[in-house]
Amino acid sequence: MGNQLDRITHLSYSELPTGDPSGLEKDELRVGVAYFFSDEEEEGGAADDRTPSSDCGFTAKERSPGRGEGRGEAVEVVGEKGDDEEDEEEEEAEEGDEAGGPFAVSEVEYTAFCAHECIFSKLREHEDLSVYSVKTLLAMCKPGDLLELVAAAQAPHWAVYERGEQVIHLHRGEIRKDSLLDVGGGRRGRIVNNRYRYRPLPHDLVMQNAAGHVGLSGREVCWNNSESFAAWCRFGKREFKAGGEVFSAEQQQQQYFLKVHLSGSGVHTLVFRSLEDMIRERRRVDASGILKELSLVGGRKE
Repeated sequence: MGNQLDRITHLSYSELPTGDPSGLEKDELRVGVAYFFSDEEEEGGAADDRTPSSDCGFTAKERSPGRGEGRGEAVEVVGEKGDDEEDEEEEEAEEGDEAGGPFAVSEVEYTAFCAHECIFSKLREHEDLSVYSVKTLLAMCKPGDLLELVAAAQAPHWAVYERGEQVIHLHRGEIRKDSLLDVGGGRRGRIVNNRYRYRPLPHDLVMQNAAGHVGLSGREVCWNNSESFAAWCRFGKREFKAGGEVFSAEQQQQQYFLKVHLSGSGVHTLVFRSLEDMIRERRRVDASGILKELSLVGGRKE
């Protein structure tokens, strides 16, 4: 794990939470522990920052995720398409480019909880997950808005909108101010102010948080990815920082539950000891299209 060792706060599996925080084990709850320490985020130079593929996974109509097969095996989230279907979707995407959107993109959906409180929601049934061309998105933004840029087989890239075409974001270990037109790189985007369910700060304070950190790099940066930085700017919660949740032996350890909603495969629940660990795993799933179930226990899906 190389330079990731300094991030690990526990090495014994006996320390890892594997059950319901209420102490009641429920048959219908499929719980697991997933801790991934990888170099795929911005600080290592990044899945988040790769050049998108030609079609970026956007279509004029929604595609259903693929189905997983078998417990203890990888669940493939995005199904493969035939050549004719790919050609047709590329043509539809090109037509949509001229209009600027909205576009549909095949995505994994999630909800997340801390204890019994919902802290994150990305469900198509509850919100519009359409994305737009960068130029169209710029016309929709207000200063302090959180933006999410998405493409197939990539972790989403988050940024704080400033003014004009400018956004502030974490990119390859540096907090920068750039043109959204340059940052987009062929991706589409949307405003995600309400993705996290925490109480937001006033927009002027969001702007102050973002602008006050422009130019920081390397060890000066205390966020592991663009999403954590942008979310911290909006909500100001230390849990978004790397190592922001530190508990003494006397304090009760919080648990975070990530529910991964897979079409045709039910809901899979993973348990984490920190918000940052949960964000890291969710972004890994978005980048790879694969939910690794090797650490899941119980053998049931909800």
